[in-house]
Amino acid sequence: MLFGKHVNRFYLKYGIFFLIGIAALITVDYVQLLIPDVTGSIIEGIESNTLTEAILKIYIKDLILWGLIIVAGRFLWRIFIMGTSRRIDFELRNKMFSHAEKLSRRFYQENKSGGLMAYFTNDLEAVRMAFGPGMMMAFDILFLGGLAFYKMYQLDHTLTFFALIPLFMVSILSAFVSRITGRKFKARQKAFEEMSDFTQENFYGISVIKAFVNELREIRAFEKINKNNYDKSVSHIKASTLMHVGIEMFITVIRIMMIAIGGYLVYKTVGLTDVDPGKFSIGDLTRYISYFGTMVWPMMAVGRLINMRAQAKASLQRINNLLDQPIEIVDSADVKQTDNIEGKIVFNNLTFRYPSQKMEVLKNISFTIEVGETVGIIGRTGSGKTTIVDLLLRLYNLKENEVMIDDIDIMKLPIQSIRNAIGYVPQDNFIFSDTIENNIGFALDENNLDLITEMAIESDVHENIVDFPNGYQTMVGERGVTLSGGQKQRVSIARALVKDPKILIMDDSFSAVDTKTEEMILANLKKLRVDKTTILIAHRISTIKDSDKIIVIDDGKLVAIGKHDELMTSSPFYQQLVLQQQLEDEIEGVE
Repeated sequence: MLFGKHVNRFYLKYGIFFLIGIAALITVDYVQLLIPDVTGSIIEGIESNTLTEAILKIYIKDLILWGLIIVAGRFLWRIFIMGTSRRIDFELRNKMFSHAEKLSRRFYQENKSGGLMAYFTNDLEAVRMAFGPGMMMAFDILFLGGLAFYKMYQLDHTLTFFALIPLFMVSILSAFVSRITGRKFKARQKAFEEMSDFTQENFYGISVIKAFVNELREIRAFEKINKNNYDKSVSHIKASTLMHVGIEMFITVIRIMMIAIGGYLVYKTVGLTDVDPGKFSIGDLTRYISYFGTMVWPMMAVGRLINMRAQAKASLQRINNLLDQPIEIVDSADVKQTDNIEGKIVFNNLTFRYPSQKMEVLKNISFTIEVGETVGIIGRTGSGKTTIVDLLLRLYNLKENEVMIDDIDIMKLPIQSIRNAIGYVPQDNFIFSDTIENNIGFALDENNLDLITEMAIESDVHENIVDFPNGYQTMVGERGVTLSGGQKQRVSIARALVKDPKILIMDDSFSAVDTKTEEMILANLKKLRVDKTTILIAHRISTIKDSDKIIVIDDGKLVAIGKHDELMTSSPFYQQLVLQQQLEDEIEGVE
């Protein structure tokens, strides 16, 4: 059995299921031990010529009845013990996923996805095994093993005493080896994580690997990581096998010893009367060997249970590590409930640094975006533009009144209300491994193909989609591998427009499309986004030059703010950006 703060509640929730399963298991264990009595009596009857047809029929009826009870009992304990372990696995996996969805970006920056996947596969399986087969083994050891030992002891004290010696040695060996297997299991899980991380990154970056002709180098690197995983797995299996082989060896020794000593006892008591207390008949030897055969499984289960529990304990510690991660981004105690965000945004002398960094990313930033304005944000790479998006999406905690939405401190607004009001086109244009229709309709509870098609037209991607063999039902592959960079961007834009948000944030969303396509989409946005706030983050001047307001950022500081024409006369830094892009365009035109 396994105990821990995240699993203890399952014993209360499913206690009645476990009790029914354990009752069925104990019943089966008890009935199993009635069978050797019958077989022993039959042999004794044959030996003494006292077995009649009537008595044999009674024995056969008893055996059939007990057989049916065993079948029914095994069915019940499998349903109520093994089935419940599956329910626990299901609930714990849901709890882990739900918790993982609420964790901050910091957590995912510090933990690789391949390692996290091991929590949901190998670790959960180890915990499930502890609740299912582990619980079954524990009660089999206690009841089946205990009852078999009691009956063996009743038949012959001396023979049973000798059987105790190897049992004691088995328990010592199991306790010693379980400590080793626990450490080796953790090492195996770590190696599996590293292999999963490496494999996942290679599959995601297969295009880059092929472009740089680095397949051979990656294959060699994988062989090295796979060899480490192999070595750790073999080391763990060796330790586990040592335990099982050791137990099997001691059991074989006991078998030989029992047959030898039991045979000698039968030989010694041949000719004694049935009433003689010292008589040890062939029937007794048959019973004794049958009891021992029944006891073999509990003896073997001791080592398996210790090994299984060690693995489950190590896995539960890793799962606890995930579930104990604090949820950093939560609503404040004095949150003001609202579902009607209009879109006014105020940055009020904001200074911000990421939790894992010491340097400030934004320094004393102050600006206002009115409802219905289209605002461009421009600056060099790494100047802090995307950080502004992260803060608006409430991915990080802020100080009081540093960012206001509709004149309310963003920290006092419900996170769900903020994010419901925002449509976001991310810089990496993440596309799910699904159909194009489902990707564009991601914000909808139920897909509306007419709306999805309309927004695809506004994003100038409809013609590309209908050219695919399956149109909107085309599967785009993992991370949208089927689509080009420009198609991914336009599908992402359509996905955000379907939401019809009060605030639309587009983070460098035109970098992979040509100027003509960009102009067409911007014209459509101007028509669609009347009286709604739109924020365009860009590197190209052409993307933001017609904005109502342009915010210029450099090295985390607000350099200038105004319309394009105003900045061309008042901001040397903005003039420099425009000049650089004009030179780049001229060079590209010459080429």
